[in-house]
Amino acid sequence: MERQIKIIVEKHSDGYVAYPLGIRGVVVGEGDSYESALADVRSAIQFHIETFGADMLNDASTVLEAFIAETAVPA
Repeated sequence: MERQIKIIVEKHSDGYVAYPLGIRGVVVGEGDSYESALADVRSAIQFHIETFGADMLNDASTVLEAFIAETAVPA
């Protein structure tokens, strides 16, 4: 059984960083391209499931939508 997980992929000057939404714990992937970061985070999610068990996905909050917002803070 497969479960769909929303992934955030960020583009930085030195590559891409990807992380899932709604999974407890630290799960991050990185790569030189969008595709490689996505593949890396997919592998990290699989490792997370193998390490902590598939039940950890049942406890995860289902993310219905994700929004990107911006705000100003004093520097």
